[in-house]
Amino acid sequence: MTQIISPESPFKEEVAELLASSGVTAGSAELLGPFTDLTHQIAETLWDALLPGSPGASLSWELLTLTLIITLVFFVVRKGRGAKGADGYERPAGFWQYLFPRDIYGHRSARTDLWLYLLDRGMMPVWFVLFLGGVAPAVEQSTISTLTYVFGSSPALQPDLAWRLIYGLVTLLIADMIFYWTHYMMHKTSIGWAIHKVHHSAEVLTPLTRPREHFIAGPIWALGPAIGLSVAAGLFTWVFAGNITQITVWNVGIFAMLYALNGNFRHHHVSFRYPRWLELWLQSPGMHHTHHSYLEKHWDTNLGLVTSIWDRLMGTLYIPAENEATPWGLTPDQQPHYATLRGNLLMPFKEISTILRARRSQQKSQRPNTRSRS
Repeated sequence: MTQIISPESPFKEEVAELLASSGVTAGSAELLGPFTDLTHQIAETLWDALLPGSPGASLSWELLTLTLIITLVFFVVRKGRGAKGADGYERPAGFWQYLFPRDIYGHRSARTDLWLYLLDRGMMPVWFVLFLGGVAPAVEQSTISTLTYVFGSSPALQPDLAWRLIYGLVTLLIADMIFYWTHYMMHKTSIGWAIHKVHHSAEVLTPLTRPREHFIAGPIWALGPAIGLSVAAGLFTWVFAGNITQITVWNVGIFAMLYALNGNFRHHHVSFRYPRWLELWLQSPGMHHTHHSYLEKHWDTNLGLVTSIWDRLMGTLYIPAENEATPWGLTPDQQPHYATLRGNLLMPFKEISTILRARRSQQKSQRPNTRSRS
């Protein structure tokens, strides 16, 4: 395979040296899956697909421009309707207010988005090395070894267009399933919600809201896909007898671009909806407006990423009415604690500490008194 690592990046050279010194990229004559292969080469295309600000990421100028163009089309077609204000209510708007509303982009929450995004971008290489460089190859090679042990040699099918589409669809469905259950855990467990609450503290939605997460949420969101997608990659590596690294890079790149564009409108003041019958199967970006609402009827709804399948199965699907009001953020009693960057960084630790102390206190109160009486 052609060497595709960029030689001019000192950081990438340091990453390669770190992986090599840790034994992650030790050479092997065994069948290698795409993630294992990628840790040997740190593929430039996948690197660009994963990092914020790259051509495949939501905040690249290409996708931001496309987001702006689609918004402009909506303005013309809808005649100024379909955009929401900082209060989450739809309103008619003029040209500039429709595209760049001051009450949203000048909001304190939007400024906090910026700082949390910069922190997220700074931590991304850490998760890249830890999960793509460590967990993914280990899971992938274990999958290949297990399939070889159970079924013998690879059938060595040719990865024609049909098989490539199947590989891409399986990867997409696995990613969707993992996202849903990770998201479900974030909402339905006390510690998970203490961490994820930072994302929901956004009082307005902008493309910068998508990476608005507490930094300790990074490993939670990264571990599931690293395991699930590596299992799929290991399976198809065995089926095709290897040589699917470039197919994987292509699939991941396309998925990253579509997710990034979708993510921009999932966190955008302009509602982008699908026909109702389609929303029963696919999550429209506008359905995510409901997910961010602090109204009780909207709590813990629309947890899916791509499909609505898991939401339907678990009873968490909510298809809002056209231009339904969705006041964003946390409930009024909680929101003041998350109004600043400092609050967003410290509150999860405080809440987790409170939860753990309460659990310890409960455990102590439930222990039987074994001391003998005199």
